[in-house]
Amino acid sequence: MSDLPYRPCVGIMLINDEGRIFVGERIDTPGAWQMPQGGIDKGEEADTAALRELEEEIGLSAAAVEIIARTPAPLAYDLPPHLLGKAWGGKYKGQIQHWYLMRLTGNEADINIDAEHPEFSRWRWTDAKALVDEIVPFKRPIYEALVDEFGAFLK
Repeated sequence: MSDLPYRPCVGIMLINDEGRIFVGERIDTPGAWQMPQGGIDKGEEADTAALRELEEEIGLSAAAVEIIARTPAPLAYDLPPHLLGKAWGGKYKGQIQHWYLMRLTGNEADINIDAEHPEFSRWRWTDAKALVDEIVPFKRPIYEALVDEFGAFLK
């Protein structure tokens, strides 16, 4: 399985004016909170994918956000053994993610997790410590790196 490729992906750290971070509770895993993320379609640019995923997962259009920063290089994680061969049809060993820091410039009332294919059962704003503490352990190094990278913008 170690010779499998990484799934190309984007992730979005969405913050509000107070520097608090959007997290959603995964609909398929109660108690698991994460930031919006998703795959990059074949031929799609990462910037385009990030804005598309944000709209698909939480209903925010590109007009409702401002891209503040990007990670200088993509960040990768490996799936734990119990998910290897199961997630994404067994085609990938993990994800390689281009992360974006975006600020909500639109109205918070525009956030809508009741999507066509919902990912989240509920959402809230959180701080950096809770963000890292509440992510599944195999993604924790990614979230720690994001807090370091984007820390100047966070509460």
